[in-house]
Amino acid sequence: MYTITEKILLAHTDKKSISPGDFIYAKIDLALGNDITAPISIKEFEDIGAKKVFDRRKIALVPDHFTPAKDKKSAEQARCLKDFAGRHNIENYFEIGRMGVEHALLPEQGLVKPGDLIIGADSHTCTYGALAAFSTGVGSTDLAAAFITGCIWLRVPESMKFIYYGRLRPWVGGKDLILHTIASIGVDGALYKAMEFTGETIRRLPMDDRFSICNMAIEAGAKSGIIEADDITFEYIRRVSKKQKVNFKLNNDILKSDPDARYCKVREYDVSKIEPQVAGPHLPSNSRPVSRFKNVRIDQAVIGSCTNGRISDLRIAAKVLKGKKVNPNIRLIVIPATQEVYLQAVKEGLAEIFLKAGGVFSTPSCGPCLGGHMGILGKGERAIATTNRNFRGRMGHPDSEVYLSNPAVAAASAVKGRIAHPEEVI
Repeated sequence: MYTITEKILLAHTDKKSISPGDFIYAKIDLALGNDITAPISIKEFEDIGAKKVFDRRKIALVPDHFTPAKDKKSAEQARCLKDFAGRHNIENYFEIGRMGVEHALLPEQGLVKPGDLIIGADSHTCTYGALAAFSTGVGSTDLAAAFITGCIWLRVPESMKFIYYGRLRPWVGGKDLILHTIASIGVDGALYKAMEFTGETIRRLPMDDRFSICNMAIEAGAKSGIIEADDITFEYIRRVSKKQKVNFKLNNDILKSDPDARYCKVREYDVSKIEPQVAGPHLPSNSRPVSRFKNVRIDQAVIGSCTNGRISDLRIAAKVLKGKKVNPNIRLIVIPATQEVYLQAVKEGLAEIFLKAGGVFSTPSCGPCLGGHMGILGKGERAIATTNRNFRGRMGHPDSEVYLSNPAVAAASAVKGRIAHPEEVI
């Protein structure tokens, strides 16, 4: 009687049984580092005197946070990844022109499959739970150890089940579900728990919405987020494997929780009652219906990130913006999550819609999400963003404010010059 999380973890150990709270030494399928966290891991790796990585095919290095390099320091950090990848012949190193925001890029590249155990020195590594993988963020020293051993120490988390039923309202998607959920339990409501998302609503959600939900599990303090594998999961895997010429061998026995699995808590949500959500400063849990924010004026709208920078997100934003003009007092910044998304947006004419509306269309990057570059806020400025965090100073000056929303709300707000429901524009 195991949850999907417990099944995956057990399969990566030599144990015959596990229980929540147990410490395990587990084999990993993929170890991820970016241009902020990996340089620390690389220094630890070399200070220890390690000579080789455990498997050059099971490490991914993605310079995405401060790239294209914004200054000398960021250039040196990105170069650190490049040199390490060269020395160890790392197969999955993604240079500018081939890179993307890591948590959108790796699934797209066929590097994530259901049942995997994935660690990354980035808290939003939990995104891959959308593909029924156990994925979690770790510290840079843990990543260094994994580079050497191919293993990680973990405490088996308790699982919380979140059941969603009913039909979604117009303009409501995965981002709204997770914002509403975090508001209901708080930013520590799932502390070191595995958040398992299920129910009829989840089973109808497309893959991109599932990525958005699992991406923000960490914002509730969770160790991981996960969704059982189903036909939508397998169709995504088939499409990616065909495109990337990857052969997937799946252990279907571990991709669903047992009917009698035990959960520390179970919560249910009627999604028909959920409106588009906005999270006000300075916590993702400060989420309320968009109608509660209609008098909040903004200076900037950002559409992108590992939460909402996929092609479906850009299509939604373009649907709102087509034939409209961005308010002259607003900066609209649209950042596709990967090169593939960028190219598709150009082919479909989405980029043209953004530019004609008065926005800018950027190369893939984390950019302003973490206060990196390409959209930093000044003192007293407000932004609405499809990113995942709105902590004080997250996007720039500590006296600026960030409001989180889905792409439709962000696009409508760019037109109105204040936080707005898409129906005010369409």
